[in-house]
Amino acid sequence: MGMSVTVSAATDQDAEQILKLQYLCYQPEAALYDDYSIPPLTQTLDDLRAELSDACVVVARLGTEVVGAVRGTVGADGTAAIGTLVVHPRMQRHGLGGRLLSAVEERLATERSAKRYRLTAGHRSEGNLRLYRSHGYAPVGTEQVSPRLSRITLEKEAAGVEGAPQDYVASA
Repeated sequence: MGMSVTVSAATDQDAEQILKLQYLCYQPEAALYDDYSIPPLTQTLDDLRAELSDACVVVARLGTEVVGAVRGTVGADGTAAIGTLVVHPRMQRHGLGGRLLSAVEERLATERSAKRYRLTAGHRSEGNLRLYRSHGYAPVGTEQVSPRLSRITLEKEAAGVEGAPQDYVASA
């Protein structure tokens, strides 16, 4: 009998596993842009612990192993910034990224009154962009970060917000 993946709120005890996972998962992203100084690769354990205490962080576990994570915060205007969505390479392409994205959106709306969601992706990160678009995100801007990187900002309204699509339901 195989184990199933569970999705739940992260705890401080998850910090080390999350940090190791994001380091593993961001290697291909760094290679894609030839930039190994990106924040997910340079973040310290203390910085991550501080982020865990302030942000809404959701993890996916296979048994006791953290195999996915995502975090978000909500600003005063109700816009949730979602970031650092990671899924262990052996668990990718099975819907886990989408489950994590839906779970953090739900928690941000329920617990922190998010009215809309915003996230960013590098212009060459086609898998990430495809995932976000499939979950209702639309591009709203592009920023040239360096000669090698343009960052695309995508947004969507929270369900139940005036003007938001009411027939969209994310599957878990």
